Amino acid sequence: MSGLLALLDDVAAIAKAAAASVDDVAAQAAKAGSKVAGVVIDDAAVTPKYVTGLDAARELPIIWKITKGSLFNKLVILLPALLALNAFAPWMITPLLMLGGLYLCFEGAEKVFHALFPHADPHVEEDLAVGDPLHLEEARVKGAIKTDFILSAEIMTIILSNVEAPDFWFGAATLAVAGVAVTALVYGAVALIVKMDDAGVWLAANGRTGAGRSFGFGLVKAMPKLLKLLSIIGTAAMLWVGGAILTHGLDVLGWSAIYDGIHHLAEGAANAAGHAEGVIAWAVTALCDGILGLAVGLALIPVVTRIIGPLTGKAAH
Repeated sequence: MSGLLALLDDVAAIAKAAAASVDDVAAQAAKAGSKVAGVVIDDAAVTPKYVTGLDAARELPIIWKITKGSLFNKLVILLPALLALNAFAPWMITPLLMLGGLYLCFEGAEKVFHALFPHADPHVEEDLAVGDPLHLEEARVKGAIKTDFILSAEIMTIILSNVEAPDFWFGAATLAVAGVAVTALVYGAVALIVKMDDAGVWLAANGRTGAGRSFGFGLVKAMPKLLKLLSIIGTAAMLWVGGAILTHGLDVLGWSAIYDGIHHLAEGAANAAGHAEGVIAWAVTALCDGILGLAVGLALIPVVTRIIGPLTGKAAH
């Protein structure tokens, strides 16, 4: 009997340890996931364009296809590759993060440049040249998954760099949980966004009260403004996150002047304000990182469009 009680006690201890590990994985995943807010916002802002102009009945199936592609990118390709890199060449994590930061700066600056100086978008022209809706859908899904791969690589690398993993399997579990959670958040939000106008049309036509029908009309009218706002927020987030990754990466590599300068400026502004110091310090830091990201991105535009683009056979967007 005592042996059975001892066994049950051991089982209970193992269960408690397992539960604690699950809690630790979840906590680490949440902590790491919070670091990718800027990239997540941009991902959610970018994705709705891939269903624009297609049959409304195909919107959710297309988003589901992109979601599955995103999970494949994160869990099958990026997770093992990054874990191997972290195990055998951890010194490459910071340069990879900075490469992703350069990409974010370029994308954000290109959007700002396009808004200030509108020009033809070759991707739009390609869409117009595709007459068959089925082929257009396939092309859109492939394009979305390719874009997602780049953003997912940045997301997973940021998560990995913020995970405090005592062993390989803990790190793998945390990375997987955070990757799945971020994917569900992004594409769940996208699904809500793209179907919001349909919900508004239904309410406007079938609402039982005047207030309900008015709310439906309001949803329909608000959608273009919401999408535009998301685009602006996504662009700002890209520049902020991209700039922050570059300054932090330079600091890690031993070039601390920019990072320290922004830190001292933010501290000075917070001390001068005398209240809400944390908020002001964050806002000044984000603003400086965003300005740096914009400057770097604008400098990269001619490099990408005139050198990298022709070499890879792809036009800039």
